Amino acid sequence: MEAVRSHMNDSIALTPDQLYAMLDAEGIVYEVVHHQPIFTVDQARSIRPKGMGDEGQVKNLFLKNKKGRMWLLTLHEGRKIVLDDVAQALGARRFSFCSSDRLMNYLGVLPGSVSPFALLNDREKKVQFYIDEGLVDCDLLHVHPLKNSSTVSITCKDLIRFLEKHGHVCHVLSLNLDQQV
Repeated sequence: MEAVRSHMNDSIALTPDQLYAMLDAEGIVYEVVHHQPIFTVDQARSIRPKGMGDEGQVKNLFLKNKKGRMWLLTLHEGRKIVLDDVAQALGARRFSFCSSDRLMNYLGVLPGSVSPFALLNDREKKVQFYIDEGLVDCDLLHVHPLKNSSTVSITCKDLIRFLEKHGHVCHVLSLNLDQQV
């Protein structure tokens, strides 16, 4: 994978192999599955092995407010939300989706590859991270490893512990659990 430049300090974004090396160095157990690039929840569902349920399947939203503050929300793939309601709950007034340029500048990934692991490229800690409360008790989460042609299965506890060790606080987002697709 070709290295990509990220962030205002022009640093190099992590590659999936570098991410795997970090996970290995910390003794974190994970599994990687390689697949065709996927960009939507529907595409992810279409390539999911038969018999694999939707527990721990996620979607990620990279959002900003008018003042330029940024949030990464990791939600269950079936979660329906009203952005304005979530924005108000987080004190943002209104959210909009970040541009692909902002995505590359702060998280070092291309559209379709957003995941909590991309926070490792946010070395200045500008992005606040929130995870859906419905995911916290899942045995495994299934997230992209900085590229949308693979999926990493990892326990939620290990993911949160890993991110927090690298300076990214994980906030739990409480939502109405009845709002599923």
